[in-house]
Amino acid sequence: MNIIVTVKQVPDPDVPPSHFKVDAVANKVVPPAGVAPIMNGYDGNALEAALRLKEKHGGKVTVVTLGGSEARDVLKRGLAMGADAAVLIDDPALRDGDSNVTAQALAAAIRKLGDFDLILAGRQASDTDAGQVHLGIAELLNLPSVIPAIAIEASGDSLRVTRMGEDGYQVVEVKLPAVVVVSSEIGEPRYPPLRGIMAAGRAQIPIWKAADLGLDVAPAPKAKLRRLYVEQREARVELIEGESLEAAGIALANKLREAKLI
Repeated sequence: MNIIVTVKQVPDPDVPPSHFKVDAVANKVVPPAGVAPIMNGYDGNALEAALRLKEKHGGKVTVVTLGGSEARDVLKRGLAMGADAAVLIDDPALRDGDSNVTAQALAAAIRKLGDFDLILAGRQASDTDAGQVHLGIAELLNLPSVIPAIAIEASGDSLRVTRMGEDGYQVVEVKLPAVVVVSSEIGEPRYPPLRGIMAAGRAQIPIWKAADLGLDVAPAPKAKLRRLYVEQREARVELIEGESLEAAGIALANKLREAKLI
């Protein structure tokens, strides 16, 4: 089974809030000094699912990302975990695009890769939480998609996928090739072994430009980012006192009425 996993490099979500800064003019997050970006968590779950399928059924796992030269790190981590190949899409015309631009670029790269049975992706990215790119890829490649998957079983030319629903779980069968979007319940990503880290460090990762993908003109974004900012929340605490619990309760109720909360 040949599997393609789309991954994204994101700011480390465990960075303390005090280190999180936004350039309001450029509408961009300012990378905190000394804190390296990481592989998006859900994408790590998708890669883990791909590696388990490969171990059980054989085949090949390829990781693909769109970004600048620094995005090589997330691909090298994928290789260290056990992926067989990696591709970096790096073109200024495709950077900082919306979900449509990203989906167009990734779909073109997948077409160029050619022989695949399954595309796996994380359900959303921790930096935007948009959750749109994978569905765009499925639409552009005219493939069925299942989201959000928490278990995948392969059988012949189809998959049996357990997905979360509003009232529990659903088990669906989908013919290959397909796009399956996974959630964290599918399994924690493995830690790369030392041998894998060393091999990934020596790996030569091809870089594809827009022209290599047949995108002579950069796809037009369908969304415009109007404002990016850190939400400011204010909190105020007031201690309600009373000679008895009953008096304190009455005072609290009066305060809530004044605030029009009850």
